[in-house]
Amino acid sequence: MICSWISDDLCFLGRGGNAWLSPPGCAMFSLHLRVPQRSLLGERIPFLQHIVSLAVVLGVRQKPGYENLDLCIKWPNDIYYGASMKLGGNIVKSSIMNDIIHANIGCGVNVANKDPTICINDLIQMANETSRDDSKWLNLLSTEEVIALSLNCLEDLIAKFQSDGPDGFKRLYYRYWLHGNQRVRLNSEDGPEATVIGLDEFGFLLVRLSNGQMESVQPDGNSFDMMRNLIAPKSN
Repeated sequence: MICSWISDDLCFLGRGGNAWLSPPGCAMFSLHLRVPQRSLLGERIPFLQHIVSLAVVLGVRQKPGYENLDLCIKWPNDIYYGASMKLGGNIVKSSIMNDIIHANIGCGVNVANKDPTICINDLIQMANETSRDDSKWLNLLSTEEVIALSLNCLEDLIAKFQSDGPDGFKRLYYRYWLHGNQRVRLNSEDGPEATVIGLDEFGFLLVRLSNGQMESVQPDGNSFDMMRNLIAPKSN
């Protein structure tokens, strides 16, 4: 695993060419992973973006005292405060050479910057303001600490996936995602209704149509509009 950390005020590209700004206080890092193609993860590489999202959320929420911070996962690759505001995300691009998948991961999460949306330290301050127990006061986090927590958790999650497969990972992932049994429409506001079931065996979104038929939705080219409960082709 090779990691690069960005500390300057820069702009990066996300899914669909969307810009992601990196103001001071935003933890931005990139990784290069080598995954054997003939491995449990290599045969299901779309899971990798979900593993990265969970690593950031779980890395923070596993820290003693921080378990109740409302950090959640929005499909396919966003990190949210509850169901209301985005504060991070990741993008994974991969290629194959000599039976090795080379995965390049970019991840950004708002840690100490209040703009443009909300940040992890805002959530910590809200928790401190509502706590009546001074012994449970939570310290603010630095970008370096969030990156370290995320990478340690990522390493553990990948190792666990490679040894045990996707089922155990999915059970953990579902604790923090926003979409269990969510009713949605596909393709357009007049499209077919469906119920979100979870992730399929390859890491795509699994939905059940109103006629009972199961269908997998790929993340590439699609976005999840939480306000309209709509999964549709992403517009650039």
